[in-house]
Amino acid sequence: MKTNSARLLDSLGVKYALRDYDVDLEDLSAESVAAKVGMPAEQVFKTLVARGDRTGVLMAVVPGNAELDLKALARLSGDRKVDTVPLKELQPLTGFIRGGCTAIGGKKDYPVYVDETMELFDAIAVSAGVRGTQLVLAPADYLRVTKAKTGPISRDKA
Repeated sequence: MKTNSARLLDSLGVKYALRDYDVDLEDLSAESVAAKVGMPAEQVFKTLVARGDRTGVLMAVVPGNAELDLKALARLSGDRKVDTVPLKELQPLTGFIRGGCTAIGGKKDYPVYVDETMELFDAIAVSAGVRGTQLVLAPADYLRVTKAKTGPISRDKA
């Protein structure tokens, strides 16, 4: 399925592949999605929406097998404190629902912060903007399109 995110990449001449998968509403985890699209969880990146006390709304993109380090994100974004936004705010802020959030082609271009491990791979997967479809593309293209800053913003799951 062509999503707004895919159409944006088309308009920019970015090469990508779409990988569809069956959605399990009981398990929207990035690890589950990674298994379904046949990629290691560390190459499937999840997009989380947060709010900084200085910068306001921002997006954090971390590997599927890790969790967001809020203190590290605050340091990288120039905030004193950052918290994830409540789920009820996700769609009004981004136009996306849980399990389908992406920093490509959203309602508004928020600042994007990506875990530095993204650059270790030839290809990564991110949500295509809907549940059930992932975009597979080169990390350099993702970083260029989203104008993301990279840094160490994830940690191993507890």
